[in-house]
Amino acid sequence: MYSTVQVGAKYSEGYRCYISNDQGQPISPFHDIPLYASEDKKVLNMVVEIPRNSNAKLEVSKDELMNPIKQDVKKGKLRFVKNCFPYAGYIWNYGAFPQTWESPMVADEGTGLPGDNDPIDVLEIGGSIAKIGEVKQVKVLGAMAMLDEGETDWKILAIDINDPLAEKLNDIDDVEALCPGMIEATRRWFRIYKVPDGKPMNIFAFNGEAKDRAYSEHLIEKVHQMWKDLITGKVPAQTEKYNISVTNRASTSPFTIRKEEEALLPSQSSSLSDAPLPESVNEWAYVRD
Repeated sequence: MYSTVQVGAKYSEGYRCYISNDQGQPISPFHDIPLYASEDKKVLNMVVEIPRNSNAKLEVSKDELMNPIKQDVKKGKLRFVKNCFPYAGYIWNYGAFPQTWESPMVADEGTGLPGDNDPIDVLEIGGSIAKIGEVKQVKVLGAMAMLDEGETDWKILAIDINDPLAEKLNDIDDVEALCPGMIEATRRWFRIYKVPDGKPMNIFAFNGEAKDRAYSEHLIEKVHQMWKDLITGKVPAQTEKYNISVTNRASTSPFTIRKEEEALLPSQSSSLSDAPLPESVNEWAYVRD
């Protein structure tokens, strides 16, 4: 159902990856793709931002029209995660669930800290390497709560339903049994990945415990409701603390795209050759923890 339109060179500040529907219209991966791919809510749609084994920190742009995927910039520089030995780049297909929002105005009932103002993050642990902007159908396995600068940043563990292990992985205990080391590697990766950039180690709530599928599904329902409050105007999308573009293609939404906005969107790819990667992408960082 979905395709991508690339604007600008990958690994440059001008890079944008738009997701289009089956009519070739750019849509919002934040607002227009349904959270649930099945009526029984057991299969969910995941928007892939970062393919496994890559280093560029890509993310859905919350404040831009139709929320394209772009590379994060900090202090004027494009962000690339370091290879923290023995992990080469991101160790899962990293992305987000559409139609979710971790509200910075609501304290998480488990951690006591507010959300990070993003769609909820998803770590897809399957064997294939996804593509930027790909929409995968996944099932939820568990969740871990990272605490980042006073905010709750949940990480949902999931598996592509087409992965060979999908039938056997149904809850967090199955991950430990069939993918030994994955949960601990996930915990350690998030704990240390900012250290080579001079930052302290991250910490997790619940002593790093991974919550089970039932807990995770309840959590996802909560952040789905937070998104509903945002997209219907019950919660303002622009405040001093955050600025979110809620423009979408749903005819029932008060924020449906206007003709003048439509004219600003790309109709086809205008991609260039990838920009050169920094030398650091090929280096190892060794972190003692």
